[in-house]
Amino acid sequence: MSLSPGLRAEAKMAVTPDNCAQAVGSGAVEVFATPMMIALMEQAAARAVEPHLAEGETTVGTRVDVQHLAATPPGMTVRATAVLERVDGRRLVFRVEAFDDREQIGSGTHERFIVRAAKFLQRAREKELS
Repeated sequence: MSLSPGLRAEAKMAVTPDNCAQAVGSGAVEVFATPMMIALMEQAAARAVEPHLAEGETTVGTRVDVQHLAATPPGMTVRATAVLERVDGRRLVFRVEAFDDREQIGSGTHERFIVRAAKFLQRAREKELS
């Protein structure tokens, strides 16, 4: 594993009626939904570290602290960026931001943990059996 602060990546998404607040149930207006912005930020963070993980490892999101600063209508594109700021064992802390075609629309921090994918899924599936 070669994780160090400074790793970065981005993710983009076109804003459509399907990812607006009204469609995903997070509000009553047709603008880019906050949960979709967070998902895009998480996607960028996961991409930043994925090539540096050991075989069989992945990351899972564990904490999000973001502000949704501005509304984005359908027809625009949203771009999220993530920069790895701190590595604390298996805990990773990212600075995340989101921008539409005109301005910054989101900002905050996101934490992910490195897990062994098979073990993580096994523990989740054990819930079905109990």
